[in-house]
Amino acid sequence: MSAIDELFKKLKAENKKAFMPFITAGDPDLETTTALLKTLDAAGCHLVELGIPYSDPIADGPVIQASYTRALNNGSKLADIFEMAKQVTPEISMPVVSMVSYAIIYRLGLDEYLDQAIAAGIAGAIVPDMPVDESAEFAAKCRERDFSLIQLITPTTSKERAVEIARLTTGFIYYVSITGITGERTELPPELTDNLRWLKTQTDLPICVGFGISSPEHVEVLKPVCDGMIVGSAIVRRIAAKSEGASIESVLADVDGFAKTMLGAVNE
Repeated sequence: MSAIDELFKKLKAENKKAFMPFITAGDPDLETTTALLKTLDAAGCHLVELGIPYSDPIADGPVIQASYTRALNNGSKLADIFEMAKQVTPEISMPVVSMVSYAIIYRLGLDEYLDQAIAAGIAGAIVPDMPVDESAEFAAKCRERDFSLIQLITPTTSKERAVEIARLTTGFIYYVSITGITGERTELPPELTDNLRWLKTQTDLPICVGFGISSPEHVEVLKPVCDGMIVGSAIVRRIAAKSEGASIESVLADVDGFAKTMLGAVNE
């Protein structure tokens, strides 16, 4: 079992849901990323998605796009990100998953990416620009290494294709709540809960929901129909304050307070 499989097995036994923050590696620098990983872990977050900066992000809204730009402008490189992860993952209990473009994996080589990610303590990957039709080889390599390959299902995915995506997914399914890009929303689509209920009849994998989730009210809507909730823009927006002159201490306190508020809604 992968670290992610073990996490969801434990949560299911405890009848709990996962709260999963997203942060961008190297935004605005890797020292801040290290501190954020430790802060989110200490707050009680269950898993963290670590975005690998890319010059042409897929489906990311302006908040996360801006974070990628800051990280790249500050010289963030994949090798440095993995080295940072190698230092911090032994000190935290929550699994770390990379959100990474397939272009980065392909350029490095499938086996080499997996070898380096695993050596850095990374437990899995979300690859938003890898079509399921082209994922079988990488999925097989991930299974061989107990490295979770988390794939995305969207509101526009056909039912037949959703079943195929679930078949080639390990760890959990990332269900995209909305049609569009990432970003905070005041309301979630009314058909979302029905879509999630149907998907639960098609797979035994945990289903986690991302895109647009930013408040305890969203958590209350989703808790009965999913296994975890992913929050990105609402956290990345808080981290951006450091690039605008805020102290690292104030940013960490702000992120910690928000994470604990969301965790309170998840755990109640």
